[in-house]
Amino acid sequence: MSTHRLIAYTDYKSPYAYLAKGPTYELGEAFGIAVEWRPYILNIPDFLGSARIDADGKVIEADRTPHQWRRARYAYMDCRRKARARGLVLRATTKIWDSSLAAAGMLFAQQAGAAPFRRYHNAVFARFWQREIDIEDQEQIAAVLTEAGADGAAFPAWAEEGRARVAAISREAEEQGVFGVPSFLLDGELFWGNETIPDIEARLAVG
Repeated sequence: MSTHRLIAYTDYKSPYAYLAKGPTYELGEAFGIAVEWRPYILNIPDFLGSARIDADGKVIEADRTPHQWRRARYAYMDCRRKARARGLVLRATTKIWDSSLAAAGMLFAQQAGAAPFRRYHNAVFARFWQREIDIEDQEQIAAVLTEAGADGAAFPAWAEEGRARVAAISREAEEQGVFGVPSFLLDGELFWGNETIPDIEARLAVG
């Protein structure tokens, strides 16, 4: 097992974080690192404004500048292009979601072990980007936890504590310089974005 420490910050509502999930698994496996997955909740309106669309993609509510619309449209186009190349489905979201409950579910799944965590992590990411799960719905999160092998029935009573832990982890991440996802801390050094994964790999390759 490697002596390096790699922390991966993620958010279920980030398409770039979804795309980073698989390569991050592979990175940990290739170098014998137990990646520490942590939530970081993005405040998307801070940098991309906010919008809601209907099931057909028609904008029904928006608070974005023309510049923010161009950035948002490009981001989804870019992510869909990358997702198609890897056989992933990635549909644009219909609103700015509160992902804190799903992040609490991630922490809850981690308490049940590595296998339940990975099953939960994979399921929530895939279903969210296929519009098959409401990540703000406690019952749906609990159901995925049960399916993943955790005690989903116990999740509702823990959910608020979990959300508080998510908030604390997000603030701690900011103290380390984190401002977006995917972000990585390799032995305390910050890397941001999918394009930095090869840089992390190169660092690990030299020991």
